[in-house]
Amino acid sequence: MHDTLKQLQKTHFPALNRTTLQTLQVNLGYRCNQSCLHCHVNAGPNRTESMSRETIDEVLTFMQRENIQQLDLTGGAPEMNPGFRYIVAAAREMGANVIDRCNLTILNEPGYEYLSDFLAEQRVEVVASLPCYLEENVESQRGKGVYASSLEAIQKLNQRGYGIRDSGLLLNLMYNPAGASLPAGQQQLEQDYKRELFARAGIVFNQLFVLANMPIQRFGSTLISKGQFDKYMQMLQSAHQDDNLDSVMCRTLLSIDWQGRVYDCDFNQMLNLPLFGDQAVYLKDLDSQTLPGADITVAGHCYGCTAGQGSSCGGAL
Repeated sequence: MHDTLKQLQKTHFPALNRTTLQTLQVNLGYRCNQSCLHCHVNAGPNRTESMSRETIDEVLTFMQRENIQQLDLTGGAPEMNPGFRYIVAAAREMGANVIDRCNLTILNEPGYEYLSDFLAEQRVEVVASLPCYLEENVESQRGKGVYASSLEAIQKLNQRGYGIRDSGLLLNLMYNPAGASLPAGQQQLEQDYKRELFARAGIVFNQLFVLANMPIQRFGSTLISKGQFDKYMQMLQSAHQDDNLDSVMCRTLLSIDWQGRVYDCDFNQMLNLPLFGDQAVYLKDLDSQTLPGADITVAGHCYGCTAGQGSSCGGAL
């Protein structure tokens, strides 16, 4: 796999500083039942990295001490971590909102049939990745059979109240482009998704989030292999909007990897760019008083968050 970091470090991206910490985004491991072309984590069935119970407890201790009200769980497929139910239940007991970044097909895997009921019982917010409402586009990124399995999983969630008006069970879908282009307008695309998915499978959901493909890991390596990396970076840079800088997620979020190391965002984690831009920082050793006003480590991939309408784990900025 091609390394993109050296090319990304040559950047004129504006300086950024932290504000008030609101969210812990915790990567529970890189194991996944899928291997998607656009995956910035390079996750897959053969990855073995998984957060230990000890590190999960360190996350929960930090949340309680700092009164963190939002826990954002990601992976890989975060549900494949043996401690998934434990961390969800403990965080909900604290009163925190928990987000599960779900690839949908995991809900249909043998041994994970409990997930739909568990998520509903714990009132977990589900952000589910579905890169298109068209079968051929989904399967070109994710593999044969993924589209039908994804729709089946959404139907399971709908049956438990997810996406239903006034149920309080939030189901948001995540879109990313199929290739080296910026996402379409979020509002119009959401209308298209709602119309097409309801017509095709009776599916409903709350919101659509759009996310630009980051030029790192598997997607970045593919761009290099196709000779498209420089062109893609030029497109991101030319579409940069200063207005998006105030809303980028790294200003209010910490990203924690499976070993408990801390980063400004999930993308920096994948590039091994530690918090404060120097040596590795572990959550158990972090002094939260050093966070407000601290410099955020930036590189060329950050243009992926500020180009056009902006892009983040919560959709357009």
